Amino acid sequence: MTRDAKSVVEIGYGIAIPRSEIDVKAIQSQGPGGQSVNKVATAIQLSFDVAHSSLPERAKRQLLNGSDHRISKEGVLIIKSQEHRSQEANRQCALRRLIEILRGSLISPKRRRPTRPTKASRKKRLDSKTIRGRAKSLRGRVRDE
Repeated sequence: MTRDAKSVVEIGYGIAIPRSEIDVKAIQSQGPGGQSVNKVATAIQLSFDVAHSSLPERAKRQLLNGSDHRISKEGVLIIKSQEHRSQEANRQCALRRLIEILRGSLISPKRRRPTRPTKASRKKRLDSKTIRGRAKSLRGRVRDE
């Protein structure tokens, strides 16, 4: 079965999402630019509903549980691109960013292996505490005897 290049977006790791799940909207760019910036909609706003997408459940969980400010409370990932002057270049840039984010969600984070402090690091810590304690003890009242 061959996939039409226009109908799906290849994410990698054997996963592709249909283009119908990606909502692309042209919007006006922000910032200075004179009259032209107010007339032409060259910026792209790309919306991808993570919660109702065809992504694997593990990837959905990782995206929705993360602290990415681009994901709304409803589970919609919003990417805005306005770096380029042409609408098509901004569309490609936004799509590349979406693919990067989705690829990152497919890679599970490495588990932390707990380690114990070395003998040298424990000694160094105790020595610094002793020095700090001596310095603090000198701050007290001076007794004349």
